[in-house]
Amino acid sequence: MITSTTDFGTDCAPEDQEDIDPMTLVGMWTRTAALTAPPLMSLATVGLDGYPRVRHVLLSESDATAVYFHTDSRSQKAAQIAQAPRGACALAWPAAGRQLVMHGDLRVAEPEQALRSYRERSRYLQILAWRNDSDLAHRPPAERRRAWARFDAENDELDPPPTWVGYALIPREIIFWRGDPDGPSRRIAFRCNDSGAWNTEVLPG
Repeated sequence: MITSTTDFGTDCAPEDQEDIDPMTLVGMWTRTAALTAPPLMSLATVGLDGYPRVRHVLLSESDATAVYFHTDSRSQKAAQIAQAPRGACALAWPAAGRQLVMHGDLRVAEPEQALRSYRERSRYLQILAWRNDSDLAHRPPAERRRAWARFDAENDELDPPPTWVGYALIPREIIFWRGDPDGPSRRIAFRCNDSGAWNTEVLPG
């Protein structure tokens, strides 16, 4: 159940209404963006030295509880998540006047998602998941390209490598920003309380 002390009024867009489940709205926004390409999402984690780290990853999917991304289990982000399983992410659609920000807890996703997400990646990213290792990174450019071309030619259909791992970000707070060409922008924050209910607050843009 979502609780709020704010009345958004009847003249607001349906997605602004206080009774909408925020994860439903996350799905609406991200699935619309995924029609053209997987949404690019900035992901922040806590570095091993305690400082934040940020990079971009592809959003694999979302459901009623979390958003998901996949990466290499040997990566720095995987080590950071293992030590401090909390993170934040942001997605932006400038042309649509939308931005989505959330933070919460991170956990390893179910294995069956790995195959599904991997097969939705481009051929380039599928090969990269196999060949993006320290050994290849330290070779000269021409040698790296030859190794890449050889691997591509020798492998038709690829399954995910053993290092392909997925993570779920389970949000504690979700903030939707919407622009308005005829007026000021504004944000709506959804915060999950200890009982699992979402409280809402309207914020200035």
